[in-house]
Amino acid sequence: MTEAKMGDVVRINYTGRLTNGTQFDSSTGKEPLEFTLGLGQVIKGLEAHVAGMAEGDKSTVTIPCDQAYGPHRPEAVQKLDRAKVPSGIDVRVGTQLQARTADGGLMPITVVELDETSVKVDANHPLAGQDLVFDVELVEVVKAA
Repeated sequence: MTEAKMGDVVRINYTGRLTNGTQFDSSTGKEPLEFTLGLGQVIKGLEAHVAGMAEGDKSTVTIPCDQAYGPHRPEAVQKLDRAKVPSGIDVRVGTQLQARTADGGLMPITVVELDETSVKVDANHPLAGQDLVFDVELVEVVKAA
């Protein structure tokens, strides 16, 4: 069987869960996820786990938050003046918005709290601060040239 190494293209079937068992993502019913090991296309812990697996291997791994989406950063939660939210945008708790960064890029933010005058938004990834559990099956390895 072919073992996956950095630089190889791999295809995996996976199911991702929180440590309490809540599923947050899965490739079930979809094409396997394809990525190149070593390019940072998936979270660090998943990439490190798949490297060294062989085609056909199935395993379960718990990935600590620092190898997933990082810790929850309190400084990424901010209260904004509600008047600064552009008119025409339906703002509710859970609404995903795009904020412009200092370098002109866009960053997703989530509305977490509202009142008459302010909107509290969170720029953390929704899975930040969470350890994650993945069931992984390595379907295919395409060796690097």
